Amino acid sequence: MSEKSNEKTGCLIIGSGPAGYTAAIYAARANLKPVLYQGIQPGGQLTITTEVENYPGYPDGIQGPEMMVHFEKQATRMGADIRYGIATKVDFSGHPLKVEIDEEKWIEADAVIISTGASAKWLGIESEQRLNGYGVSACAVCDGFFFKGKPVAIVGAGDTAAEEALYLSKVCSEVHMIVRRDEMRASKVMQERVKATANIHIYWNSEVDEVLGDKKVSGLRIKNNKNGEKKELTLDAFFVAIGHQPNSDIFKGWLDMDDAGFLVAVPGSSRTNVPGVFAAGDVQDKIYRQAVTAAGSGCMAALDAERYLGEKGFH
Repeated sequence: MSEKSNEKTGCLIIGSGPAGYTAAIYAARANLKPVLYQGIQPGGQLTITTEVENYPGYPDGIQGPEMMVHFEKQATRMGADIRYGIATKVDFSGHPLKVEIDEEKWIEADAVIISTGASAKWLGIESEQRLNGYGVSACAVCDGFFFKGKPVAIVGAGDTAAEEALYLSKVCSEVHMIVRRDEMRASKVMQERVKATANIHIYWNSEVDEVLGDKKVSGLRIKNNKNGEKKELTLDAFFVAIGHQPNSDIFKGWLDMDDAGFLVAVPGSSRTNVPGVFAAGDVQDKIYRQAVTAAGSGCMAALDAERYLGEKGFH
């Protein structure tokens, strides 16, 4: 390849949520001298999460952004080289492995740990994007509190949508839940809880036609996909809970992934189909998606990388 390589490192980590930072902590302690690029959202999805109550060791809970600052400080103290920058392209055709940063420089690495995470999926309608941050949100737990005592809507039918609808039902006056089919994908327990909640109104076979509002959300127009009937709801916020998209586009053609784009690791490990490339966190996990499981998989990736580098004589 013609691009000149600007730098060489033993262990490169791409992404900086719980998985990336934990991988950096373990890799630094193993003296792999890891370089970590934080990516587009330093700290990952936890930086748009408010209270984290289920991470062990924080009996009083902790704010997501603060927790990620702790992770970063610990990685830095161990000797990890934490940098701003986004991985924009890869070349895994041979060794060393090559990763382009910010479309301007290439880094060569003996091992690469991918912890690029996932991002919320959006419906993709103009009004949703225009009012994003003005009543439109993909995180009910983060933003529901701002609409205390107000009517809101949520779209989605999986466990996350059900969980968020239940959360909103405790904070908001009423919750309009828009479900595309005549059934939910959520687990039976979650469905029953949603149906048993008096202030959650479910609209089956329905889709969002438009988010209403000029400067901020004032309502929602929904359309029944069986009979075409449209209906307008008056509300103050609209939450999107239709799943997550793994941040794996730059690895297409290089790494094995499933139909949704999640990287596929060898079961029980973090190893991908390319020797020396390891995957951790939400980019390879569509089931658990928790901070603590992401951190655990970051630890696995660092240990797998250390073992690999030792076997190859790089470390």
